[in-house]
Amino acid sequence: MPHPLRLLPWTTPEGKPCYLSPDRGRGLISRLADDIEEAQISSGEQVLAGARAVLSDQKAGERAVRFALTRATESLEDVLRVAVSRGARIEVGE
Repeated sequence: MPHPLRLLPWTTPEGKPCYLSPDRGRGLISRLADDIEEAQISSGEQVLAGARAVLSDQKAGERAVRFALTRATESLEDVLRVAVSRGARIEVGE
């Protein structure tokens, strides 16, 4: 059974998805994608903590809330891309 293309954790300058032909996880681009996915997950955890802090601060102004929501949206987009990519690879492995 052929392996599907791997969705990479970045897009083209035009915002289109990038894919990698499977290489059994040993290639340079595959390892780079793994590292970036881990960094995106870690960043998402930090953004979540910051957003929670802003939301719990009764004195936080509109700018702070808007900034937190913008960063949270960006992080959610990254983490969802990681989940889709990893989910597709799990389905192939089963």
